[in-house]
Amino acid sequence: MPIIEAHVLQGYSDDEKARLAGALTNAALSVVPAAPDAITVMLHEMPKSHYMRGGQQRDPAPARPDAAAVVQAYLAAMEARDLDTARAMLGDGFVMNFPDAPGLTTLEQLIEWSKPRYAFVKKTYDKVEAFQQGATAIVYSIGTLYGEWLDGTAFSGIRFIDRFEVTDGKITRQDVWNDMAEVKANA
Repeated sequence: MPIIEAHVLQGYSDDEKARLAGALTNAALSVVPAAPDAITVMLHEMPKSHYMRGGQQRDPAPARPDAAAVVQAYLAAMEARDLDTARAMLGDGFVMNFPDAPGLTTLEQLIEWSKPRYAFVKKTYDKVEAFQQGATAIVYSIGTLYGEWLDGTAFSGIRFIDRFEVTDGKITRQDVWNDMAEVKANA
């Protein structure tokens, strides 16, 4: 079974090294038909004094933020209507695509778009999945919606999937799929 060895410069936290080891395990699993516990990952830390590139000693690059944690913090800020915090998590060129509302580029546009649809909506999360595709992390948030229609009637159990793109720790895209229209039409 695969044994993966990687060298990293000293300076990364235990959490960051654990994330790296997990990512290397997942990369091997995408190619090798093995059980996860059959894949061994060993990280060797190298002192900065033992590393040079271009004739100069280098510091390690900072680790990328955990993209799943970025998305979860954004969703929590949106649910709490802390728009300043949520807005700070958005990158250049940010776009949101909701059912029947493609191309929203500001949180204010989202709020205006949602006003005639429901009084409020919240989410229950079943799982969050994240993977890296080049420089962009892809994060899926999957669960159900609950809240209240404009007439005061409660709703719950409406399926949703949110797909996010996170680049350099900033959310640049959000695509949303849910069954809200189907549930409302049959209510």
